[in-house]
Amino acid sequence: MGLTSSFGSIQERIQAACGRAGRNPASVSLVAVSKGQPPEMVRAAADVGQLLFGESRVQEARAKIEQCPGRLRWHLLGHLQSNKCRDAVHFFEMIHSVDSVALAEELQKWCDKAAKTMPVLLEVNLAGESTKFGFKPDQVLGALEPINALPRLEVHGLMTIAPYTPTPEKVRPIFRQVRELKEACEHQLGAPLPQLSMGMSGDFEVAIEEGSTLVRIGTALFGPRPKSAERAMRSAE
Repeated sequence: MGLTSSFGSIQERIQAACGRAGRNPASVSLVAVSKGQPPEMVRAAADVGQLLFGESRVQEARAKIEQCPGRLRWHLLGHLQSNKCRDAVHFFEMIHSVDSVALAEELQKWCDKAAKTMPVLLEVNLAGESTKFGFKPDQVLGALEPINALPRLEVHGLMTIAPYTPTPEKVRPIFRQVRELKEACEHQLGAPLPQLSMGMSGDFEVAIEEGSTLVRIGTALFGPRPKSAERAMRSAE
């Protein structure tokens, strides 16, 4: 399946999932996960109408963004180290992976120097997987207030990465619990949080049915990552 066909298919699946949930398809944004994809693949996706891209590593994104059309928008999806905050503030318009108050404070410092306001999502590790980052569910409400008080950061919602399963229905309870946690955050703040970043290539339809507004899709759009990119990423870790 070519990029044009896969892009069209994903759009149709998003619309169908929204239809099942009684949602407006315009309430869901596709974040094309371009990690490991060369700039020419990003440009090809832009040519079929995809303008929002997600990267997981600041260093890879920095080199790639400079080779891509200026009209594209970029979100940081992966774990952010404190020493990469300066570049993250410069290159991205939203950060999905704020996983500690200390990281938020470091972002605040660089946002202040850049005179920039940064929308962020708090990452939740609901399944408690040791290989993933994020707040435990019982830590989120406690972290919300000090992070939301940082003048250069705007908390827009929550993000989670569900455990992999070939049966997407199995992770529906996780998506539902994160949505309920977002609702608890809204109650604590007394204000709406517009974004819920949930769902990837294998489970995004269930995520949409449970309230996701940002679905992060790479493989279903681009196909498997090039082997050379996989090797380069492993050697960089």
